[in-house]
Amino acid sequence: MEALSLFIFGLILAATGPAAAQSNFEIQVYPSETVAAGTTMVELHSNVAAQGTTRTKDGVLRTQGAFHETLEITQGWTSWFETGFYVFTSIQPDTTWEWVGDHIRPRVRAPESWKLPVGLSLSAEIGYQQRSFSVDTWTLELRPIIDKQWERWYVSVNPVLDRAITGDSVKNGFEFSPAAKISYSVTPKVAIGLEYYGALGPVMNFDRGRDQQHQLFPVIDLDLGPKWEFNFGVGFGLTPSTDRLIIKMILGYRFEWGGGTHK
Repeated sequence: MEALSLFIFGLILAATGPAAAQSNFEIQVYPSETVAAGTTMVELHSNVAAQGTTRTKDGVLRTQGAFHETLEITQGWTSWFETGFYVFTSIQPDTTWEWVGDHIRPRVRAPESWKLPVGLSLSAEIGYQQRSFSVDTWTLELRPIIDKQWERWYVSVNPVLDRAITGDSVKNGFEFSPAAKISYSVTPKVAIGLEYYGALGPVMNFDRGRDQQHQLFPVIDLDLGPKWEFNFGVGFGLTPSTDRLIIKMILGYRFEWGGGTHK
């Protein structure tokens, strides 16, 4: 997988307000490539806030010391269409392992036969999360994905639009949550770099700077083989509304069922 052999320098401006502090369940910039037909990709997204919020706010549990584990299962149906399903869970510092919610995410990409100068895909994600983990229980995310490989360099931009369907943020409409990544392959097996995540607020009325969320993640990607995915990073919050220190890891494996192939 190309994402495993890249040096990562990314800027992700992830989206939520200070009240939605428990939203870090999948920290990733998407590539445009979809899972091949006849293939199932299983990923574990793990992260913990070493320095985050320390008390319940607006009914949302603290983040500091909370361990988030997300199971993502993505099925490739054609060379240009996949469907992903997520199960979000959380282990709070003083409680048991809790189910947080589920999301489903269909995604399409521009076929290679179009011979575009960049990779291009679009996903739509809808799902539910418990009120104790988010001020919004039902949400919708639209994620355009544009990427490009230049020899050892790789760049991906995800200009995300998301909105609450039910919850405190419904009145905000769509919020702008851009994500971006640039990476460099140090060796055929090792890539290092940065990812950047943030939250700008409503599209027509951005939040004040201090209320936005911005995080910078130095990361490493390892190529463990054509069926594997591995990413590890440590993120630093850049604004008062952002968790100050998050450690994250992604581990994935690709299962092929009767003819599934991976480039």
